[in-house]
Amino acid sequence: MDPIFSIGIHSLWDELRHMPAGGVWWINADRDNDAVRLVNQTVASQPAASKVAVISMGKEPKNIIKLDEHHGPEKIRLFFMPDKENSLYSLAPDLLCSVDPHHHLFILLCASNAWQNISNDKLRVWLENIHRWSKYHNCTLLIVNPGNNNDKLFSFLTTEYRSLYGLASLRSQQDIHLYDVAFWCNEKGVSARQQLILEPRGDGWQLARQEETTVQPRSDEKRILSNVALLEGAPPLSEYWTLFDNNEALFEEARTTQAATVIFSLTQNNQIENLARQIHSLRRQRGSALKIIVRENTASLRATDERLLLGCGANMVIPWNAPLSRCLTLIESVQGQQFNRHVPEDIATLLTMTQPLKLRGFQTWDIFCDAVGNMMQNTLLPPDGKGVLVALRPVPGIRVEQALTLCRPNRVGDIMTIGDNRLVLFLSFCRVNDLDTALNHIFPLPIADIFSNRMVWFEDNQISAELVNMRALQPEKWSRPLPVTDGPNQIRNAEHDGRSWRRIPQPLRLLSETTERSS
Repeated sequence: MDPIFSIGIHSLWDELRHMPAGGVWWINADRDNDAVRLVNQTVASQPAASKVAVISMGKEPKNIIKLDEHHGPEKIRLFFMPDKENSLYSLAPDLLCSVDPHHHLFILLCASNAWQNISNDKLRVWLENIHRWSKYHNCTLLIVNPGNNNDKLFSFLTTEYRSLYGLASLRSQQDIHLYDVAFWCNEKGVSARQQLILEPRGDGWQLARQEETTVQPRSDEKRILSNVALLEGAPPLSEYWTLFDNNEALFEEARTTQAATVIFSLTQNNQIENLARQIHSLRRQRGSALKIIVRENTASLRATDERLLLGCGANMVIPWNAPLSRCLTLIESVQGQQFNRHVPEDIATLLTMTQPLKLRGFQTWDIFCDAVGNMMQNTLLPPDGKGVLVALRPVPGIRVEQALTLCRPNRVGDIMTIGDNRLVLFLSFCRVNDLDTALNHIFPLPIADIFSNRMVWFEDNQISAELVNMRALQPEKWSRPLPVTDGPNQIRNAEHDGRSWRRIPQPLRLLSETTERSS
């Protein structure tokens, strides 16, 4: 009969403990100490006659693995693995040189953040190979992976159920631990989306008393977790509302929910990427029943930012000018919804999709054409929504080089070039109906006072056709910016503020009338 091993948390039911021979299981842990404790607790829970081997990555196993005198197997094999990527690829053949893996429990204790620099494609291939190896040799492999930033890895692993029979994470929250099971498959069946509270006991953990008789968590569809800024100073509207002072505290609580409504607050543009990562983690880890809403408290979202948040898994983005009564109506409208849009497993795909152009300011004519051309060829971007191309011709008496000094774009992705007596701008993800507003922000003077006419292209085929004409322009007709004369070598009393050089004001004393006559 094939052996059935188990993780060391004895109070868990068998559906979440057992690991039959012939599969791979994976547990993430926030802290190194928690990972080591779980490994020792798992070793101690095995029968005396079982075959157990522990592979420690980056640390000597004899210094961290402790044997229980009264529990656990009679003999344990200890192996040391260097903290290198190549060591992971040679794990299976190296073990075959030292031990017959048949009916063995292998526990791989990874180094902290050992997988963060390994691509998803390489990890997927490694999992497929180690899964086939463990199935062929009829052994069990438990991977315990400590790391302080495992959300991205956990989101990816949730899709690798063909190679993993179980995936869980152990997260510390003050005096308790959350044991979050994405899925766990064994001879008892399949369990998924389990989140349990563990309490420390001696050298390990036990299931909290109130969780012992509850296999599935109770429904939390009526719960509303919200940033306190949403209600604009009003108290919670009912007993189902819970308010949080910031998005970070809200995110931590949302990681314990299944079908609640989560409302984030957005006040500054620099919050967008971090908020997108939080939404992506919640959607990938907590499932489609969770309702995620973003409330824009001040005008800070561009069209591309809103597309990013929705692509990461938000159900809705409420604009800043919607009154509170309208917000509450919109929140009510998402109740009972199931999120059915596809969310990529890697958020980098979404960031690339919505923020592909990392240039800003003046570019030479050829670099400008190449950058805009790459955006037009990006199939991940929405059609006819990539931006606006504008050609501006200065009024008589103003050189195009002088007009360039007045062009001051602030957004990443807004670029310009000069040539053929024209100033050409590309405003990424700008809608054509917002063009006048964007130009008023870029130029300090009225547009009509600087330029005599302008031409606008906003559809993909229009922009691509104009790029063909621009590339045909001879290099001798390209213009160059005026030489910079106010750099640090020309002005001694100057300082750099991170974006440009600024003169340092110097006090001057005016001569009196008496002094002038005497001189």
